[in-house]
Amino acid sequence: MTSTDGTSITRPMKHALGFHVALWSVVALSSPAFADDASAVAAGLSAPKAATSGSTDVATSGFEAKGKPDTALGNDTVETKLSGGALGTSGNSRSLAATAAGTFRLRRGTNQLSVAAAMNYAKARPVGETRMQPTVENYQGKSRYDRFVSEKVAFFGAFSLRRDKFQGLDARLNLDPGIAYYFIDKKPQQLWTELGYDYQWDLRTLDAVRKANATIADRANHLSRKQDRHSGRLYVGYTGAFNEHVAITSGVEYLQALAATENWRLVADAGISATLTGKLSLATTLTIRYDHNPLPGLQNLDTMESVSVVYTLF
Repeated sequence: MTSTDGTSITRPMKHALGFHVALWSVVALSSPAFADDASAVAAGLSAPKAATSGSTDVATSGFEAKGKPDTALGNDTVETKLSGGALGTSGNSRSLAATAAGTFRLRRGTNQLSVAAAMNYAKARPVGETRMQPTVENYQGKSRYDRFVSEKVAFFGAFSLRRDKFQGLDARLNLDPGIAYYFIDKKPQQLWTELGYDYQWDLRTLDAVRKANATIADRANHLSRKQDRHSGRLYVGYTGAFNEHVAITSGVEYLQALAATENWRLVADAGISATLTGKLSLATTLTIRYDHNPLPGLQNLDTMESVSVVYTLF
């Protein structure tokens, strides 16, 4: 797993995209299903088996919805997946990175409950230092309830919580009600959109508030440790499959503050997953998080790449 926090969008994006294209070109060509690709297309592609997006960013600005549920009424499901990855170096360069995530989904008739949790942590030894220092540290969780009123329409409510040291957050809570509509819902493709409201409550770290206020001369304009925002939310998601072993998933989320219009955020992600054998799969995801009005002293763009081994319990 590699992570970049608060970097410019040019070079990290080029390296990230090049990394993902190279990795998954090898995966797709070496997949046992590649040789059968022509016959699979002729027969009609089936849904990916035992594969997941591998994302380790479950609590987005609003909430993550790219793991689209089955919309066929009465399609009961119980599903649990665990994923994890790590990277370590020693010698001239010392670093350690780890990522872990878990998801649970329960579907009964027209009702569905999903729960997810994730952790990303990394530390490294800067040049000239003797001790390793944290460079990435965030913990996330979310839950969501869907009520399907038809095969194309669902009402939902979601709750997510995030703690991120390097975004200056002791806690970020989001509450999100809304409605979802599915334009395409035929395996192996789904295209859908969500429209709703987002309430966000932030508890900023004392260190981040002190650093931000040090740059503001007028004490009357000093920032508070707590802040809430009311925003409109728009999400568009897509999932598809190259064959029964290799699948893609992507989504874009836009949140616009209803009062202070300079506060808007954009979250985009794209992932590829491949079944290795049985319940074991490999997944990689690139996530981009942009905040147009972050705390003073913090950059507005974060990117995250993750490569994980995924195991489906049931």
